[in-house]
Amino acid sequence: MPTKLFNTGRIKKADYDPTSRQLELHWDNKTILAYKHVPEEVYRRLCSAPNPTTYWEDRIAEEYPKGTPTKSCNPDAAKNFGDLFGGGD
Repeated sequence: MPTKLFNTGRIKKADYDPTSRQLELHWDNKTILAYKHVPEEVYRRLCSAPNPTTYWEDRIAEEYPKGTPTKSCNPDAAKNFGDLFGGGD
């Protein structure tokens, strides 16, 4: 799955799966939005856009159906759950 990291703006990372054509956007507030049926060209243009957030608003947000992210929104969720309820360690 190609990944693009962004240094500025609200989008921090974009993952794209060319097989399923799903785009996952990782935001600065730790949420992940997934979009289905996104052409590879749209992903490529997002990655090269001067402002990826604006490109998302104009070309992706309302154009493609939302999907289910393949990754957890919080990578520490399992650890936090274990800390809260007892981890088995």
